[in-house]
Amino acid sequence: MNMKRRVFLRGTLTASAIGVAVGAGLLTPQTVLAAWPKDAFDTKNMKKAMKMVDGAESAENGHVTIHAPDIAENGAVVPITVTSDLKDAKTLTIFTPHNPFPLNSSYELVDAMPYVSTRIKLAKSMKVVGVVRDSNGKLYRASKKIKVTIGGCGG
Repeated sequence: MNMKRRVFLRGTLTASAIGVAVGAGLLTPQTVLAAWPKDAFDTKNMKKAMKMVDGAESAENGHVTIHAPDIAENGAVVPITVTSDLKDAKTLTIFTPHNPFPLNSSYELVDAMPYVSTRIKLAKSMKVVGVVRDSNGKLYRASKKIKVTIGGCGG
């Protein structure tokens, strides 16, 4: 049997089992979904969102690196990688300050190297901000200006 077919069948069976359990009332959607700071993602102020997620409104420069293109041809899909040299990092958060909602993504790290590679959506040209919180609660940040030529959140 083809490996792709096995993976597809296993995923289908797992999703079906979870759907049946939710339908029967054995699982609630809250227990299936990951916990996330809804209020922080809904706020339109970056400092408020940072305080809700990381506990402070400002961060010190350093220990964080952002790799992203200087010019994004399509703002709807911008590849970005955020890393840190901190060994005791607890969270890694990505902010897009000029998007309608500045908190782009937030990751809790458990004994892992602070490294996130993803694709984000940008409404227009802006500085993207990466913030890492260490085990003492101290915040470090880096930013990178990305010029968007077309697309994005705004059209």
